[in-house]
Amino acid sequence: MAMRALPVLMLIVVAAWGAAAAAAEVADRLHGPRGEFVDIGRRRLRLVCEGPRSDAPTVWLEAGAFGGAADFAAIQQKLTGRGLRSCAYDRAGMGYSDPGPGPRDGAAIAGDLAKLIAASGERGPFVFAGHSMAGLYLRLYTARHPDQVAGLVLIDAAMPEMIDAPGAQQFVDRFTTLARLGAAVGSLGLTKPFYLMGDRIGLPPEGRAEKRHGFVSGRQSRTALAEVESWRAAAQQAAAAGPLDPDWPVAVVMAGPAQSGAWTESREAPAQASRAGFVDHVEGAGHRTLLGLVHGDRTAAAIQRVVAGPGARD
Repeated sequence: MAMRALPVLMLIVVAAWGAAAAAAEVADRLHGPRGEFVDIGRRRLRLVCEGPRSDAPTVWLEAGAFGGAADFAAIQQKLTGRGLRSCAYDRAGMGYSDPGPGPRDGAAIAGDLAKLIAASGERGPFVFAGHSMAGLYLRLYTARHPDQVAGLVLIDAAMPEMIDAPGAQQFVDRFTTLARLGAAVGSLGLTKPFYLMGDRIGLPPEGRAEKRHGFVSGRQSRTALAEVESWRAAAQQAAAAGPLDPDWPVAVVMAGPAQSGAWTESREAPAQASRAGFVDHVEGAGHRTLLGLVHGDRTAAAIQRVVAGPGARD
């Protein structure tokens, strides 16, 4: 009797899985992307700029691995509320942007960002803020374009020096394995039934819908894998670009209480080397929720302080 019921049970599971996937497709189509599509030369990148134009520097936001403009929806909302203009975007092949040529290393990403900024019409100098793996990309970009830099905000960001710290290679290997699994599962469409699980940041509704779109995208999962596989190359490129200018205001925002160790020291080093640097440890926040509605106020406050320039107070 149990053996006869097994095929029926499997059919029910498959049908439920298919129905969930179909519902995810419908939900995704109901939400169009915010922003505009900017041509950077035979390719378009999705760009979301919000907030009033003013004499204050515009803030350019760079997402971490698996992320894009959606990750910063809450931060942009908070920055707009503080009277600041900000721009976030989807890297090539991520979110709603067209794919780009490989490899997807730091040089490729910094090159695309330079083209996007030039085509955007936004005027510098800028404050650049990056989350997680974006620390590598911004280290390279700011070294290549120092005339565009008014300040830097590193949000739980990776630094190139971390790649040689004890345990770093094991972490990268595990992260790469996870990205490969995600690319395989996403390419088969098996993530679609998990559509509602796509936001672990704590985003406002529009950003949440965009984040879920990327979460179930096979193309994005393959691009994310390409970026993760280029982690060491991006770190080497960033390190070779040299140190940050000590005259730049640098904020380091980190999740959780202050800790000791090589990784923490590497992350805090840019602020320590700056003549106008500071570190903020946000207790209760997680790596992702530093960008969300709950804990994002501390991140937005750090950005505002850097925008205001040396000597400013919260």
